[in-house]
Amino acid sequence: MKFELKDDYIELFKLLKVLDLVDSGAQAKMLIADGYVKRNAETELRKRAKIITGDVIEIADVIIEVE
Repeated sequence: MKFELKDDYIELFKLLKVLDLVDSGAQAKMLIADGYVKRNAETELRKRAKIITGDVIEIADVIIEVE
């Protein structure tokens, strides 16, 4: 899945919500805090991590390429 970035960055929990991978921001924050999200093959625990162009986010079997 590809995501086209409109600004300089998007916060990680907002990205998951925008792509409808979660039902709410709270659910996104829980998944991140519980270690289910990887950023560039590293577990990302920061809910407000700034996701920039070139980042690859993995959650379950979904891979998001940020462009």
